[in-house]
Amino acid sequence: AILLVGASWLLARILARIYAYYKFRCHLRCFPQPLRESWFWGHMHVAKWKHLASEGSARLDMFEHISLMTLDSLQKCVFSFESNCQEHPSDYIAAILELSSLVVRRQRQPLQYWDLLYRLTSAGQRFRRACDLVHGFTDAVIRERRCALARQGAHDFLEAKAKAKTLDFIDILLLAKDKDAKELSDEDIRAEADTFMFEGHDTTASGLSWVLYNLAKHPEYQERCRQEVQEVLRGRESEEVEWDDLAQLPFLTMCLKESLRLHPPVVGIARSCAQDVVLPDDRVIPKGAICIISIFGIHHNPSVWPDPEVYDPFRFDPENSQKRSPLAFIPFSVGSRNCIGQTFAMAEMKVALAMTLLRFRVLPDAAEPRRKPELILRAEGGLWLRVEPLSARAQ
Repeated sequence: AILLVGASWLLARILARIYAYYKFRCHLRCFPQPLRESWFWGHMHVAKWKHLASEGSARLDMFEHISLMTLDSLQKCVFSFESNCQEHPSDYIAAILELSSLVVRRQRQPLQYWDLLYRLTSAGQRFRRACDLVHGFTDAVIRERRCALARQGAHDFLEAKAKAKTLDFIDILLLAKDKDAKELSDEDIRAEADTFMFEGHDTTASGLSWVLYNLAKHPEYQERCRQEVQEVLRGRESEEVEWDDLAQLPFLTMCLKESLRLHPPVVGIARSCAQDVVLPDDRVIPKGAICIISIFGIHHNPSVWPDPEVYDPFRFDPENSQKRSPLAFIPFSVGSRNCIGQTFAMAEMKVALAMTLLRFRVLPDAAEPRRKPELILRAEGGLWLRVEPLSARAQ
């Protein structure tokens, strides 16, 4: 298995909250920014996009480029590892991408749902090899950190990490204890880290790709977002987004939320009923039944969202939002089992979107994309847009 299941979920939620508080409040170093050591230029694909658009503009598949950026960022946040996978091939990143592809293919082959049969297929053997590679990478990092922790002691280990601002997800898991005050096993830590990597890169890439598409289709909103970012960063020596800046980007946040409504990265979820549920027409969904909930359908309900196919960021003006049920907008699901990484994802998407608009103008492609729901919401044949660097004066 490559993901967390069952009882580990509660532990994952607790750890995610701890991680979100310490990591985000200290710094946003794992996100694509113009930091020392050329962090922005590597992780935000700026140099790559500028090169591709050196003759004026470039036609790019957003999913291809942004997926590599989100994987780059996640490896930094989870492992403090510089993969530079946007520029150089990475066996680990290739394995993550292959696992995602194989899961989608298996969903379309009912005969392969049976694990024993799947293991005998060529796809099942590739899946096992990719799993072994991903687990091997994570295990090696955990062993190295656990040795450092034993050598330095918890206090000195934490002090050194905090001083260097390199505290990452693995470190927090190593220092965490469960409800019985026991340390997590290496297997527990690996499950947490691999879940964060596997589930976190595709969903964020989908959200970012579709918001760039929507802003490309609505240049007036794109320009307003750009001006908002420029105003927040005005007068600074470096164009680095701080944690408190994220609250100063209300219109960009509205544009992002409307895109998540119109194109939710995860189009549906499954839930097991914990008790009998009585519907308005008195029919009953019995306890234990598995229900498929369409997030896409909820987000396109015309009784809640007039003209649901129209991209309108002002739906998320604070005054308008107060008039709606909180259950009308659930891109990260809702309740006790909602997405454990939603705070991380929203912050990453805001930073990446702000930094992209600061450097590039995004233009629509001639062909209109068609939605393609898989594990995440993709576009058939890729989501192609044109990007062109802004002039120094425009920046």
